[in-house]
Amino acid sequence: MIRAWFLRIVLGDAQADRIVPPSGHTALLTLFASGAMAFLAVFALALSVASTRLSDRWATELAGSATLRIAGQGDARAEQTARALEILSQTPGIARARALSEEEQTALLAPWFGAGLPVETLPLPQLVEIIADDPPYDLTGLRLRLEAEVPDAVLDDHGRWREPLVAAAGSLWRVGMLSLLLIGGTMAAMITLAAYAALSANAQVISVLRLVGAQDTYIAGAFVRRFTLRALFGAILGTALGVGVLLLMPSAGPVDSVLSGLGFSGAGWLWLLVIPILAAAVAMFATMAAARARLRSLS
Repeated sequence: MIRAWFLRIVLGDAQADRIVPPSGHTALLTLFASGAMAFLAVFALALSVASTRLSDRWATELAGSATLRIAGQGDARAEQTARALEILSQTPGIARARALSEEEQTALLAPWFGAGLPVETLPLPQLVEIIADDPPYDLTGLRLRLEAEVPDAVLDDHGRWREPLVAAAGSLWRVGMLSLLLIGGTMAAMITLAAYAALSANAQVISVLRLVGAQDTYIAGAFVRRFTLRALFGAILGTALGVGVLLLMPSAGPVDSVLSGLGFSGAGWLWLLVIPILAAAVAMFATMAAARARLRSLS
């Protein structure tokens, strides 16, 4: 039956199309519901894609870097810094390691304390940036060696920062997927109500068609075709509007965030073609269910 209705939707049936009124409140409701839900689906899908992309980027960048903090003051800190750099240069799996300058450390603190921070009066540790190679270094072995030879050094592999960020991005992806399910369910409910109302409004026409020998599958197929095409057209408009708004969104800047990177890239834009197709499929099955229920009640 589904295959027959699918062929009827694609090929069309001029006689059956006359059963369903071409305009009215139900037509406007179907167009509006499918368009609005498609518009929201664009952003839910973009949020999921952006969060996944950002999670991968954070995981890759933080996993490939580490920071060594060396406490102490004066000559003692300078000696330990030199010894730490020597150890790091001898460690397999480290691409490069360098001590940050005073200006660079000041720039790191500026967002929290302002640009006029008197760094020279504060007991700040010396920071050493470590960039991992492929394959990476042995974290446990390096930490043990530093503890033995550079007692004032603390190695931070950014694990405590990376895991919450990746978990947060994963949560955003799940929220995006849940939003898509809710959007699909809301659209199905609204189209079901619209189809049920259209069937009820045409109860007399349906009774006459039954008297002349029309089967319920024929009658239901006419409503399914009409509502599916309306939903498809509305979803295409909603998707196009969503794409237009996405193109106006700011691109990713110096600081990566979900909102600044909201959008698609390359072949990822093809995912948007799925939205009108899924909207049409939701409308088809929702109208099928409504038609069966209403025609059964009119028997």
